[in-house]
Amino acid sequence: MNSGSTSTLLFQGSDWNFEKISRAYDAIEKIALDELKLDVYPNQLEIISSEQMLDAYSSVGMPLMYQHWSFGKRFVFEEHTYRKGLRGLAYELVINSNPCITYLMEENTMAMQTLVTAHAAFGHNHFFKNNYLFQQWTDASAILSYMEFAKKYIAKCEERHGSAAVEAILDSAHALMEQGVFRYRRPPRLSSEKVRERTRDRLEYEEQTYNDLWRTLPSAADGDSDGAERDAQERKKKLNLPEENLLYFLEKTSMILEPWQREILRIVRVIAQYFYPQRQTKVMNEGCATFVHYTIMNRLFDQGKISEGAMLEILQSHSSVVFQPAFDDPRFPGINPYALGFALMQDIERICTEPTSEDRDWFPGIAGGGDWRDTLLDAWANHRDESFILQFLSPALIRKFRLFKLTDQANQNFCEISSIHNESGYEEIRAALARSYDIGANQPDIQVVDVDLLGDRQLRLQHNVKNGVLLDEGSRDETLRHIRHLWGYDVSLTGMDAETGTTMYECSTKQTAA
Repeated sequence: MNSGSTSTLLFQGSDWNFEKISRAYDAIEKIALDELKLDVYPNQLEIISSEQMLDAYSSVGMPLMYQHWSFGKRFVFEEHTYRKGLRGLAYELVINSNPCITYLMEENTMAMQTLVTAHAAFGHNHFFKNNYLFQQWTDASAILSYMEFAKKYIAKCEERHGSAAVEAILDSAHALMEQGVFRYRRPPRLSSEKVRERTRDRLEYEEQTYNDLWRTLPSAADGDSDGAERDAQERKKKLNLPEENLLYFLEKTSMILEPWQREILRIVRVIAQYFYPQRQTKVMNEGCATFVHYTIMNRLFDQGKISEGAMLEILQSHSSVVFQPAFDDPRFPGINPYALGFALMQDIERICTEPTSEDRDWFPGIAGGGDWRDTLLDAWANHRDESFILQFLSPALIRKFRLFKLTDQANQNFCEISSIHNESGYEEIRAALARSYDIGANQPDIQVVDVDLLGDRQLRLQHNVKNGVLLDEGSRDETLRHIRHLWGYDVSLTGMDAETGTTMYECSTKQTAA
């Protein structure tokens, strides 16, 4: 039984009000900052309805977003499945901004409001502020101002140029969002104070001038193969090719886009870049937030500030979140990032405080050190999913999750379990699981490699094929048509084996048009 008296409880019953939420927030904050040593942005908590949560789902979770038919389509789908009871809604939604905005569902009980405040306002908040990917690739202080600008700018374009024209550009830009980020080169940071002034100056300049790069490039004499090769090299140098960010290249180089269309492309790629770190840290981000809320809730219970009934409700919700079905369970959706992330965080705490001899062999730097807080803070700051799993997944956790490695060779009509949770398989399983979270290894590597602006102006793309995995022909050809719409001339795509350099396929918009 919890020995705390009724007077020490933060709340009683399931009903919430702002006074109770404020009291719970203060208690959570004290544990988060003083005991867990978290470092967070200022928090802004807002209560929203289920319909507002559905709306946030449909517009990529941003409080400010421009209009597009795909958002409405997703809203109808989400609402339909929710009303029929086929799915639930998240208890909260958190925005990587400064201040950090956390939306709480008004349908939540007070126990759930307490749980999700710890989870989002402190767990996710700390991760957003301190992880190196978010520090390098996003600007939390400027994103809301930029989204407000983007919403107003696109609305103004619709008034001036018509909804159909704007929608056509957005359709093509959205089709290229995953190929519209800088993966290895840091993008310029947003400036919340100067973004409107800079945009106005850029558009005025582009309306008065034009890019005459294609006019000034040298041309080779007919039949001069050496000269043609030199010109190709010079052309690629001037265009900074190869270029991995297709939206960036189209925005800067397309000869048919008007200034307002270029700005829309820039808006879409800025949003894609903003979400890029989140795609690389799903396990760590959710694991951090889940570990934080679990630790804080247990501390509040130990202090007598949460009743047994409220704690049972919290633990039931927590257990549902971290539930991991077995591979042969009909409900198996893959590895649950909440389950894996939370288990990794708990395992680090165990290794630091109660290591086994096996742990000492695998993790000599942290085993038995006792300082699990600093170990976790360092890991949250300096890793992404791939490197975190590669460094901290222990044999004990591999056994707990009953992980094994399945090998599927294209020239064989069967699959082979090549590694299991034993001494010879631990490293193979850990490496394979880590690779599965590497975006660079799992997303198509497609780059702009050449374009002869003085010749046919055909945009030449190259797909570096890894492990023989080709693109789906239907979506590939449809995406090429979107690129052609933005480029204005034909687009070709060549698939090259990443290891041997052998050409595996060739296609172009000439073929798809035919």
